[in-house]
Amino acid sequence: QVQLVESGGGLAQAGGSLRLSCAASGRTFSDYAMGWFRQAPGKEREFVATISGRGRYRYVDDSVKGRFTISRDNAQNTVYLQMDSLKPEDTAVYLCAASGTTSVSASEYTYWGQGTQVTVSS
Repeated sequence: QVQLVESGGGLAQAGGSLRLSCAASGRTFSDYAMGWFRQAPGKEREFVATISGRGRYRYVDDSVKGRFTISRDNAQNTVYLQMDSLKPEDTAVYLCAASGTTSVSASEYTYWGQGTQVTVSS
């Protein structure tokens, strides 16, 4: 079992920044690829970014490319999502997840956090 707890969400103005964190516990953190997803009200969960177990491979969705950066600190069992140049359409609940492999598909992820709300005002 892997437990995931997100933090760092909140209210930001358009053009601003937030940094999300996801703390993991339960198993060897570096064994897992990590992903960030988001879900807005009335919409399906969508992929944001993923990073491999040792951080050598990273991939972000085109909708956030150049604005969001995923990183991890395996010594701290934490994955981060740095969000810059925020837009109102980034408003959603952001969830982190753990998987055996990097993937853009939510179905590939076994463990999920509860999510943290990000609201961007115009």
